[in-house]
Amino acid sequence: MLRSFFIGLSTNQAFRAFSERSTIGRRVSRRFVAGMTVDEAIATATQLNAEGIDVTLDSLGESVLDVAHAEASAAIYHQILDAIDARKLRANVSVKLSQVGMDIGGPSNGPALAERITGDMVAHAARIGSFVRIDMEGSVYTEPTIALTERLHRLYPGAVGTVHQAYLFRTEQDAERLLAQGIRIRLCKGAYKEPAEIAFPSKPDVDANYCKLMKRMVSSPVFCGIATHDEAIVTQLRNYVAEHNIDKRAFEFQMLYGIRRDLQRKLVADGFGVRVYVPFGAEWYPYFMRRLAERPANVLFLAKNFFKS
Repeated sequence: MLRSFFIGLSTNQAFRAFSERSTIGRRVSRRFVAGMTVDEAIATATQLNAEGIDVTLDSLGESVLDVAHAEASAAIYHQILDAIDARKLRANVSVKLSQVGMDIGGPSNGPALAERITGDMVAHAARIGSFVRIDMEGSVYTEPTIALTERLHRLYPGAVGTVHQAYLFRTEQDAERLLAQGIRIRLCKGAYKEPAEIAFPSKPDVDANYCKLMKRMVSSPVFCGIATHDEAIVTQLRNYVAEHNIDKRAFEFQMLYGIRRDLQRKLVADGFGVRVYVPFGAEWYPYFMRRLAERPANVLFLAKNFFKS
């Protein structure tokens, strides 16, 4: 029930506008959001690299409905890629298609704009030896996102990948489709509200599918990201890797900024690759609400620390 509540709040425009403008809102968001500016995000990435952790930088924003806003979002990503190159950071970037115009001006105009903008980003990343992760959104975006990733991978092999969500029935087939092309996948459970016709409705079923898919991915020759904070799943994968003599660096664990820092450091100490998603920017509200939806216990943590400070 709490999950549905927070997912519902994530699309509430009035509460979003109030929260993103308020001092209290920005203060609370700091648990999961690394500041409002590129400089703050780069400083966080530099610190994480010093701790042996790789980084994906995510300039927050989605559901953009005008071209100027989409182009402004893209400009921030090019600024980030330049900073990654200049500072030689172990970092890449993640972008949502709805952030770069996918929903603008009807079914033909929006996708063309998003493809042009994203293609320019991937070309930039390829020039500097970096990488763009095209993030996944709700199920309406699943096929367009995968298809665009495939087209850009053909132009810039190794410089682009996407995300698969284990709660969707189609994901096993999608994974085989991309692994066959050598396209890097980030596997997560999924944080959007989807109908039972297309997604596993129960957590045990999602977890079971996740574990099945992660084993398939780490056994493949494609470098994939296993995105989880669930220590039981982490342990299961560690055991699987050991039993099948899979190199600890043949894949990486991926976690979100502000969540399970202890586990991140433990995995690094044990020789595993770890990448942390570092989101930043003023448009933090939908992302923040989905983090609360994923783990409502975070609400208590935030409340306790808010009143302490």
